[in-house]
This record gives sequence, structure tokens and C-alpha cells, in this order.
Amino acid sequence: MKKALKIIGKSIFGILGSVIGIAAVLCLILLAWSGVQIARGDVTDTLPFTPQDFSPAVRIIAFTDTHNENENVAKAVQQAYSLFDNDENYKGVDAFFGLGDFSSIGTLGDYENFVKVLKENVREDTICINVLGNHEMKTENCTELFEEAFGHNINTVTDVNGFTCIGFSGERFLTEWTVTPASLQWLDKEIEKAEAIAEDKPVFVFQHPHPFGTVYGSTIWCNPGLNLVFAGHNKVVNFSGHSHFPMNDPRSINQNTYTSVGVGAMARFELDKNYIIGRHPAGYEDAAQFCVIEADLDGSVRVRGYDVLSETFFCDYYIENVNDRSTFAYTYKNMKAHDTAPVFPADSTAKAAKNENGDYVVSFTQAVPAEGYIVHDYKVAIADESGKTVFEEHFLSDYFIINDDDTFSFTVPGALLPAGNYTLTATAESAYHRYSEPVSLAFAV
Repeated sequence: MKKALKIIGKSIFGILGSVIGIAAVLCLILLAWSGVQIARGDVTDTLPFTPQDFSPAVRIIAFTDTHNENENVAKAVQQAYSLFDNDENYKGVDAFFGLGDFSSIGTLGDYENFVKVLKENVREDTICINVLGNHEMKTENCTELFEEAFGHNINTVTDVNGFTCIGFSGERFLTEWTVTPASLQWLDKEIEKAEAIAEDKPVFVFQHPHPFGTVYGSTIWCNPGLNLVFAGHNKVVNFSGHSHFPMNDPRSINQNTYTSVGVGAMARFELDKNYIIGRHPAGYEDAAQFCVIEADLDGSVRVRGYDVLSETFFCDYYIENVNDRSTFAYTYKNMKAHDTAPVFPADSTAKAAKNENGDYVVSFTQAVPAEGYIVHDYKVAIADESGKTVFEEHFLSDYFIINDDDTFSFTVPGALLPAGNYTLTATAESAYHRYSEPVSLAFAV
């Protein structure tokens, strides 16, 4: 028996060693890929802007990660029609693409509720395509449930006004996190077919997870297999979700050999702090973003982010020509080059107000980022009259909440701030790690 246990033990440790070794190799490969992404591309004089004579020939709305927040879905569809029914350049919406995780665990009730909202709000003459997310793939019969609910295959190729749009769910392989090699081969072949007939037009691909090392959130919430498929396909403009990372962040667009766009989330944001994911700062549940995609017949694409809750556009990206990789401006390297350190206004102030729990809500004037960029986080310290630091914290900013409030607020336990005078020191950091000059602001409690 002891001999058998030793053999079994050696086998288990051998398997574990192999798994750890493979994981280590994969980590090295992924790190190398990330390094290539950061270093590639040229620095341009300016970032692109949408010319006044841009005349789209198609308009598509993409949204993702609704997680049963179907009221937000209804609002998004209604607002999209309201925005574009009378648009001077191009009227109407040609298609809606849902990029998965419309449910919690992919139950029949989740499907029924989501489909009901779509049928009540999406017009009959508007194309509506969905793909599977990992939450739907938790259910073993997800393919059957999906195709019965939506009336199309889990992997689709749809012509929208002459533009090829590929909806890719993959096929579950072992777990909801992986897809089969055969489904990736299908995707590759369909992209090749689309490019062969596209002439100068882009090829749009929609799926749930990000390609690895592309947009904000893609170092973890990703499928590296997609990178192998998309690499070299210049015409591909890819749209994905899964991470819940806000589209406001300028890292939500990335160009390497193709274009990737993260389309935010319709339910609950997630961010990272010091490269650690899974951060949920105050207000993270105020999430309802969709992506507006427009393209002309000559290879130009316009991508805009829209916030449903505030009813405002918050970003606008223009791709001059998907057929010419040398014009790709939204590389990490180029975007960082055009970012500058945030600046605190000269009239910045700080104040504290006691709340009902006896703690203090401390607020200060927010730093101003470069145009088109954001303040991602703040490092804050509070010192008393003797200069002793009584409070210190690193906060994610609330850039994902669009409102007119120009202050940032946080709570300090009342016991740390007895009556007296204090100095708040704050440093702002941008998405591309540009740091402001620290500002020191006096306040009293």
C-alpha cells in the first residue's frame, strides 16, 4: 500500500510540476507579448479627429455585460434611436450587437427576460445579434438555450449594409473560460472570407472576452487564442467586453496589427489599482455604457462611447484607414506620448463635513487631465498641525461617473480627525502613469 501511495504521490507531483511549468512558460509568453504591444508603433504629431465631412455608410450599437439589468438595456436602445433617428449625416441604427453576459448563470428565465426587453424595444427592421458570454456558458445546454432564444447560431456572419459583421461565441471547451481550437479556426476562415470581399471596408468582429494585452482590462479578462486569429488582419475592428472596465479610459482602444475596442459595461464597473484587478470603488454600480460604431466605404471608422445614465457622449475615436497599418494612431506608445500630467486648478480647495455616523467626508477639487484623457487615481495624505500624517490612502478616481461635480470625496473615520486644522496633500495619476505636481490644501474640522 505504501509503495502504491508513493507512486501515486510522485504522479501527482509530476502533474503539478508540469502544470506549473506550462503556466510559467505561458506567463513569459504573455509578458513578452505585452512588451511588444507597449513598444510598437510611431509617435504622431497629433491624435486623429473626426473630419467634418465624414459620411458613414453604416451605424452599429454594441453593448455588453448587462447581467439582468434589463432596464438599462431598454434605455440604451431607446436612446440610440432617439439620438440617430434624425441625424443629419446618417439617419438611424442599422444593428444592435449584444456581447454576452446578459444573465447571471444563463438560466431560461434570464433568456426570457432579456429577449422580452429586446422585442419590446428593438424595431423589426433593425438587425439584432447576440453572442454567448462566460456566464451563459456556465449552463451545459447553453447552445440550445441561446439558439432557441435568439433564432440564430452562436457563431454568426451578418451583412449589415454591405459590412461583414462576425459574432463569435466560440464553443465551450472544458470550462466557460475556454473555446475549442475548431471554433477559432472557424473565426479565422470567416475573417479571411470577409476580407476577400470587403474591398476597402473594415471587417467587424464581436465577442465577449478581450484579446490579451490589447485594451484596458485585457491582461486578465481575456482569451489569448483570439490574438492568434486576429494578428495580421488589418481590416479587423474588434469589439469586446467581459472585464467591466470603463470605456472612458483611453486604454479602451488599442491598435497593433488590428484595432481592438473595449465597450465598457451596462451593469457594474470594475477597475484595477496598482495593477490589481477586481477593484470596485464607490459608484461602480452606476454603469450603463454603449459603443457607437460608424464606418464609410473607404476604410474610415468612427467609434464613440455613450453614457446612458447621463445621456452624453464621452469619447470619440477616428480610425483614418483600417487598410493602412502605418496610420494606426491608437497604439499604447502613441497614446501615452500624447498624455500629459493632470493639473490641479490654482483655486483648488479642500473641506470636511461630518456625516450621520460621526465620520468626515473630505472633498477636494479634482485635477484636470489632458483633453481626451482621465485622472485614474489619487494618492492622498492628511497631516495635522504638527505635520504628523494621520490618514493616508490611494483612491481610484470616479472618472467613470459623468456629472458636473468637480470635487472628489472620501470618508475618514471621525476618531482620526479631532477638531483642529489639517493639510490635505493629493497627487493625481493619469491612465498612462503621468503624475501631477502634488497640491497641499488646508481645511479645518
